[in-house]
Amino acid sequence: MSPRSARCLGAALLLWLAVPWPARGAADAGPADFGAAIYRRGVLPAGQALVAGREGGTGAQGREAACANCHGRSGLGAGEGRATVPPVTGRYLMRPLPEMGGDRDIPYVPGMRSYRAPYDDATLARAIREGLDSQGRPLNYLMPSYALDDAQMASLIGYLKRLDERRVPGAGDTTLDFATIVTPDADPVKRRAMLDVLTQFFADSNARQMVAPARMFSSGQAARAKSMFRVHRRWVLHVWELSGAPATWRAQLQRRLAAEPVLAVVSGLGGADWAPVHEFCEQAAVPCLFPNVEAPVDQDGDFYSLYFSGGVLLEAGLLAHALADADARPAAQRVVQILRQGDSGAAGAAALAGQLRRAGVVSTRQVIARDAPAQAVARAVRAAAGADAIVLWLRAADLAALGPPPAAPTAVYLSGLMGGLEGAPLPPGWRDLAHMAYPFDLPDKRRVRVDFALGWFAIRRIPVQAQQVQADTFLACGLLAETLNHMADAISRDYLIERLDDMIERRVVTGYYPRLTLGPGQRFASKGGYVVRFVEPGGTRVAAERDWIVP
Repeated sequence: MSPRSARCLGAALLLWLAVPWPARGAADAGPADFGAAIYRRGVLPAGQALVAGREGGTGAQGREAACANCHGRSGLGAGEGRATVPPVTGRYLMRPLPEMGGDRDIPYVPGMRSYRAPYDDATLARAIREGLDSQGRPLNYLMPSYALDDAQMASLIGYLKRLDERRVPGAGDTTLDFATIVTPDADPVKRRAMLDVLTQFFADSNARQMVAPARMFSSGQAARAKSMFRVHRRWVLHVWELSGAPATWRAQLQRRLAAEPVLAVVSGLGGADWAPVHEFCEQAAVPCLFPNVEAPVDQDGDFYSLYFSGGVLLEAGLLAHALADADARPAAQRVVQILRQGDSGAAGAAALAGQLRRAGVVSTRQVIARDAPAQAVARAVRAAAGADAIVLWLRAADLAALGPPPAAPTAVYLSGLMGGLEGAPLPPGWRDLAHMAYPFDLPDKRRVRVDFALGWFAIRRIPVQAQQVQADTFLACGLLAETLNHMADAISRDYLIERLDDMIERRVVTGYYPRLTLGPGQRFASKGGYVVRFVEPGGTRVAAERDWIVP
């Protein structure tokens, strides 16, 4: 069962799990939109907490009582197997009963009540206050009651009506438009490799034959089922190449979005700074699905940006676990971090310093100028003599140019993501000392899952130039295709995110990752990794020092 289903449909959990839905986004009309505050955040117009009641005293308040927790930010509900939470937008609640010939003007979503009398404002208010449906029958016991006054109720019902999106940006009658974003500091080899996969996947999607309309069932009434037709739309890819300083990227993206409205951003490639892109997607309410970035943004309450992994932020957690773990080896007391100015390692080093500080470990940084020669790295290592541990947030070229290794007992740790994973070109003397953060499954364990993507690349003659980036891009496209297939014609940006949240854990072929899940409020699908060591002086074999670590 998915995280949302477990939260909303499991009788034991009821309404006690909260989702931190943010106050901002395109769906909000501003501070005066009290209905949005009630629905999404559980806040009444005067600032009091919304209270959800239930017979027996079981209830919730504030964010825990917010309607969006179960019915979704989109209002389109959730479903898994036979258990469903119905949609609550005005279009689904108040539509007239369908004629016997079938109602084809409304998209199918799990949980829609096709043969229930329509609500009006009065019966909907009764349902919210008293738990009785449009025909006076008791609602499911999981639906609590809310003591809203007339003004509060009018605001909430008005918001439910406004949740309906008849024209969704990027979703035309015959096309679905998507963008991928490339920052100017992105690796050019990875850029080409990613675009090869995206272009071919979109071409494959558009080349598939039209299929016969699926026969779907709603409300469990198979005997009265109706045919629901799905419109097949051609996928269109827009490549948004950014230029100039990061401070200018938001304005560039706003212009591109205005000129080329898209349903979502899929994949993408960034360098050291992805924050302006992340912030743009959150503020514009555009889903940004699994970009290839080493330093993603981790900010409470964000909704539209999903990442496969925390990148260097996750590596910082893995390294902190190793450095502060006295059971594995004597815990470090003084740590020196070495990094290049303006590179992704800055985010990792800052995260690691904070975690070590909380563990009582002192850390300092040696920052090498971005244009300094590789020999500057060797000088920084010599300057770190006497530290208990050195952490290298460095690229392959700097690793290859390291001077003599530090004398024991100094331990060496490095970022696998930045250094090239098992292909990191550490000199032989360093390989014996090195402990590498490894935010993926081990090569032997992931081989079968990655082979699926590699076979696809081979058949389509796509050169493998950046395997991990290409595998992640292929995985992102596959997840998007599967999610859209399950959404049928219920196209909505918010609903796209919600369906991905529900579906991702059922994905079997997960590439570099042993498992992908997105629980309430989570934006990183893979939660852990390893700290590994090289098995042999000159090879690429690595072995985990302990089991999978979730920091």
